Amino acid sequence: MAAPKDDLLAAARQARDRAYAPYSAFRVGAAVRGASGRIYAGCNVENASFGLTCCAERNAVFALVAAGEREVTEVLVIGDTPEALPPCGACRQVLAEFAAPSAVVHMCDRTGAGRSVPVAELLPHVFRLKKARPARTGARREAPTKGPR
Repeated sequence: MAAPKDDLLAAARQARDRAYAPYSAFRVGAAVRGASGRIYAGCNVENASFGLTCCAERNAVFALVAAGEREVTEVLVIGDTPEALPPCGACRQVLAEFAAPSAVVHMCDRTGAGRSVPVAELLPHVFRLKKARPARTGARREAPTKGPR
């Protein structure tokens, strides 16, 4: 796999430094590259209600979507750990939604060293739903019924 790009690593490190992790002190930064080449960074943001905590990878992808992009071409994740940090299961599913199976995910230790794998290797059995067809402008839709009227 390709070595992490310096621009992704720098963005992820900067995001990691901004992480809000007062409960775990586990700071994570992530950077994703969109199809445009633009980089979007995210950090983990914890909450006292732990289920409301959001990971760095998802925050980076959500920033990409908020900016109008829909395709992730490369990902880098870095923590304060001595070993390479892989995305959690929820983040893997979100990455699979917006990245091709061949998109590269760089998992880095605190120094920026680590390993790189394709999205398909992180989540080989991705959950997918059919995407709804866009509604036609001006078209009237009948409400579904439970039986004959």
